[in-house]
Amino acid sequence: MGSNKILVASRTSGLLAFLALASCTTTQTQEQSTQAQATMEQNKGETNPLLAEWTGPYGGVPAFDKMNLADVKPAVERGMELQLAEIDKIANNPEPATFENTLVPLERAGQELDRAMTYYGIWSSNMSTPEFRAIQAELAPKLSEFRSKISQNEKLFQRIKTVYDRAQQTPLPADQQRVVQLVYEDFAMEGANLDAAAKARYAAINKELSSLYTAFSNNVLADEEKYVTYLTKDQLSGLPESFVKAAAKAAADRGQAGKYAVTNTRSSMDQFLTYSDERALREKVWNTYYSRADNGDEADNNQNIAQILKLRDERVALLGYDNYAEWRLQNRMAKTPERAMELMNAVWPAALARVKEEVADMQAVANASGKKITIAPWDYRYYAEKVRQQKYDLDSDEVKQYLQLDNLTQALFYTAGELFNFSFTPVPENAVPVFQEDVKVWEVKDKTTGEHIGLWYLDPYARQGKRSGAWATTYRSHTTFDGKETVLASNNSNFVKPAPGEPLLVSWDDATTFFHEFGHALHFFASNVKYPTLNSGVRDYTEFHSQLLERWLSTDKVINQFLKHHETGEVIPASLVAKIKKASTFNQGFGTTEFLASALMDMKFHTVDPEGMDPDKFERETLAALNMPKEIVMRHRSPHFGHVFSGEGYATGYYGYLWADVLTSDAAEAFEEAPGGFYDKEVAARLVKYLFAPRNSMDPAEAYRLFRGRDAKIDALMRDRGFPVPAPTSKK
Repeated sequence: MGSNKILVASRTSGLLAFLALASCTTTQTQEQSTQAQATMEQNKGETNPLLAEWTGPYGGVPAFDKMNLADVKPAVERGMELQLAEIDKIANNPEPATFENTLVPLERAGQELDRAMTYYGIWSSNMSTPEFRAIQAELAPKLSEFRSKISQNEKLFQRIKTVYDRAQQTPLPADQQRVVQLVYEDFAMEGANLDAAAKARYAAINKELSSLYTAFSNNVLADEEKYVTYLTKDQLSGLPESFVKAAAKAAADRGQAGKYAVTNTRSSMDQFLTYSDERALREKVWNTYYSRADNGDEADNNQNIAQILKLRDERVALLGYDNYAEWRLQNRMAKTPERAMELMNAVWPAALARVKEEVADMQAVANASGKKITIAPWDYRYYAEKVRQQKYDLDSDEVKQYLQLDNLTQALFYTAGELFNFSFTPVPENAVPVFQEDVKVWEVKDKTTGEHIGLWYLDPYARQGKRSGAWATTYRSHTTFDGKETVLASNNSNFVKPAPGEPLLVSWDDATTFFHEFGHALHFFASNVKYPTLNSGVRDYTEFHSQLLERWLSTDKVINQFLKHHETGEVIPASLVAKIKKASTFNQGFGTTEFLASALMDMKFHTVDPEGMDPDKFERETLAALNMPKEIVMRHRSPHFGHVFSGEGYATGYYGYLWADVLTSDAAEAFEEAPGGFYDKEVAARLVKYLFAPRNSMDPAEAYRLFRGRDAKIDALMRDRGFPVPAPTSKK
């Protein structure tokens, strides 16, 4: 899953990227207008390298080799200044408002700031430092104020509204109509129709929230860096050799040569809890990971959560909404919190029932081995692996021997070639600047025409200052707005870097995530839209594209070509593949329950009155009411639930992974039913045409109907997870 995505401005979504957290306005005076025009004239000869146009090959690339932390703050501040000048010119245009003189310059505005925010995003996500975090804390409220000056600029909004109202009577061309709709709705959602006093409060709330989001994210990162569990040689029982070698390197890198480091990240924690025979150490590592930002110290996030929820609730009340979820979901596929809850409640009972079966199986294994224990959360992965071996004769570490990262990368490229007709060629070393030596770059082309599509950057390894999880992002999105712009996209992972000369072997789950995040990148590369705003995403829809791509990992063509033993080069045995497929619904109780617990908590947090809330107590009581199994914890406990509390991208939207999975399972069956299976050319063409290339240029529900010929059904999802398929409801 994409994790903790941090909102930064980019050409991915045009103006909307700046408005997602936006708020208040000030009415421009004539003096301000004159000053703004003068500011625009000063744009010539900008010297800050973070603002400069991207030059060099491939349509221009970020100057990552010229990144200097001292340039960040002045670049962002100057970028905001330049964009506000552009906005002021649009708002004060004396000509009657039209699409061409209002929406077009809006789409074009802010390119200098976009470039600066690309570098800002790299520091924030990939290479944070205490020095950067200080700058980030200072800039966060300034960026919030900047967004407010745009999203609630009265003159600007009235021009947008004029174009919108006219388009309701006389529709524009389809793509322009969609741009007007998205921009108008976004401004309206951000309080553009409020009176002056309400706008001022709205802006103040957003400014405070921006600082809270930054503090929340930095607290999580601080605990990930602070807490490392060091092992001695006699504490390595059960651990795979590849993990031991990587842990030795991680310890040496931290000045603890001769020891072995379990870092406080999911990739390290997950492997340790799966294989370590040392139960007391498993408990320690489990507690360390799941108590991130919940330790009652200066990095504790509970008070931040309480304040975030209170401010969000107050803000949407200004707009007349009963709760934050009602406001947030109005332009998502679910539309209402009730529809999102309906889906989650349909799956939750089946997941709980499966957990009971899984725990019983694990307890039986523990009992048979003479362990006088009761299965606890730090035992779940360990004994699940034992059950997997017993029930399916499937050893996860044996599977890892065939999952080498380099081969999996080639599998990604093969899949992209078969479905999208893309080719990937390594860019010569030093031909393109990178921000860290481990980052590699490939050129993406159309296989048939040789046309340049863009560049793909891969940043695979965990390191200090890099946020945990895996994610995809864009440095530049495709548009044909001002001539064709090619795509610059990246995938970012947190694999534990192997010792020198050793292969990087990953778990089946990590390989699936690798495919998932590449699905986001393919969505970027396949884009075929004119206007930047149309590259924006609908949260409970965009995860569908990436979740669907996961399915190609287990196709025969990928297995037979790329899943090869890292030492012998032999293809993974058919018998082992059969075991993997047979075990495909194994542990679905755990996977579904830990995810759904987080998604349900997200929705519960945002549909109740937050006044006086104790987040820790609310989490405990809500999960108890849901009958959360004591052997499982939420995938993301509230104090480190960055999807929801380090920004607003996934707030009340974490359910979207399940919503998207309904689409994924249903779409996968479209391929399964086709003559060519997952490589059927006709279905693949429909996939690209209706689901990937349009991005947000059409309503997602309509796009899916064009692909599938009907709406998606939940039945395929339940079959995929081995759960009972709900009986059809009778219609009277």
